[in-house]
Amino acid sequence: MRRANSKSVFINCPFTDDYSDIFRAIVFTVADCGFEPRSALEVDDSGDIRIQKIESLIEQSKFGIHDISNMKLDPQSNLPRFNMPLELGIFMGAKRFGGEEQKRKRLLVLDQERYRYQKAISDISGQDIKSHGGEPAKAIKCIRDWLKGVSRRTTIPGATHIAKRYKQYEEALPSICDKLSYEVDELTFNDMWETMVIWQDETDR
Repeated sequence: MRRANSKSVFINCPFTDDYSDIFRAIVFTVADCGFEPRSALEVDDSGDIRIQKIESLIEQSKFGIHDISNMKLDPQSNLPRFNMPLELGIFMGAKRFGGEEQKRKRLLVLDQERYRYQKAISDISGQDIKSHGGEPAKAIKCIRDWLKGVSRRTTIPGATHIAKRYKQYEEALPSICDKLSYEVDELTFNDMWETMVIWQDETDR
């Protein structure tokens, strides 16, 4: 296995419309804490097999954020979506069975309710599951506090400060999109990352 990048954070979460606010808050927080958010959405290559792309991203990332809150039945198939637990399992497997560098991986598991997972994925009992309650501000605090602890960086600001900056970014987003000829509700992962970099550059000057 290749060496995991100490700045890369693999984000494993739902890509549904009703989760978009939480997803954007997670990506922003990771970036504002000085890390690089990674997602399966960043590469759109029909020649790539999706699971291999995910495995590669996991291999390259020292840190992983896994939100398993999308544990509900699909209204069309009446079956649950297992992508998030599967990717969590791959990450945990890389940490357990990988080389010395992979064993240094650190992960955060999120859910809407802290103990709900025990009814669906009881095998991960013992993990310190954090709950965001579907609120971006709570997700920001969970991620900021976790990254601060596992990285031991002294340059990471407080959760309240990051949440305030995220709100400012959200307010500026329509204007940034206008300049780039983007639509807010059509942003790809790479588009979103671009708007965050632009906002940070303009704000931190």
